[in-house]
Amino acid sequence: MKIGRPHLRDGWIRFVATKTRKVRAAPHEIPVIDALQAALDAGPMGELTFLATEYRRPFTAAGFGAWFRARCDEAGLPQCTAHGLRKAGATIAAENGATDRQLMAVFGWTSEGQATAYTRTADRKRLAAEAMPLLKKLTP
Repeated sequence: MKIGRPHLRDGWIRFVATKTRKVRAAPHEIPVIDALQAALDAGPMGELTFLATEYRRPFTAAGFGAWFRARCDEAGLPQCTAHGLRKAGATIAAENGATDRQLMAVFGWTSEGQATAYTRTADRKRLAAEAMPLLKKLTP
């Protein structure tokens, strides 16, 4: 999916997401938060896309994955991937209290299953942290 300047309007990025050549019916809308704006301002970016090759052409999906993999390796982060960053974002949002519906809105998921995987894990972690002090009451 190619997203860039034409998709920016009034502090929002608006686009129709595609995956495996299927177009989702509803447009996707994401507010441009300060951290995202700072990254966009730092550039460089292509004319029509935020992410562009050294020739200022849009990346293909495979091309971006390979480019990102090389940047991670250069940074000494062989465990990192572009998809891993997406998963990290969903994990952080869920651990900070995002609901299933909020995750769906941010990450473009159309069913609750994917979002629930993140919120269930975050809820389990939060509940365990709340429950552990209760075990102290059992010890003499």
